[in-house]
Amino acid sequence: MKWGILIDILTKEQARNYSPSTLAFLGDGYYELLVRQRITLEHNMSAAKLHRAAVKKVRASFQASAVEKIAELLTEEESDIFRRGRNATGTVPRSSNPAEYRKATALETVFGWLLLIGETKRAEELFEVIYNSEEIEKQKE
Repeated sequence: MKWGILIDILTKEQARNYSPSTLAFLGDGYYELLVRQRITLEHNMSAAKLHRAAVKKVRASFQASAVEKIAELLTEEESDIFRRGRNATGTVPRSSNPAEYRKATALETVFGWLLLIGETKRAEELFEVIYNSEEIEKQKE
């Protein structure tokens, strides 16, 4: 089952005019929606348990490790957007270290950019690699 997201699609040039922090803001919400959708469809449990499961996958440390799984799959344009997001300045939360937070922000920037340009299938492809890689690691434990 696929979900549609109602959003005006921008050209790549228009989307590039948004700041990395704005793209990350949008990408954070989009990425979390993908996580929540997947967890909800796979597990019928209490909202509290669903929330705890989602938090594990949206925290900066998880997103930073996810970057390693998709870095080589990014196109040249996506890599450029990623670098812009990684180099953006901002306050790092106490729950995270600066390197992890920058990688997580960069990942969210890519997801926000892909959503703005209407490339949701591409975002979902990257998300599948992240999600499936995590599942493989869990099975190894």
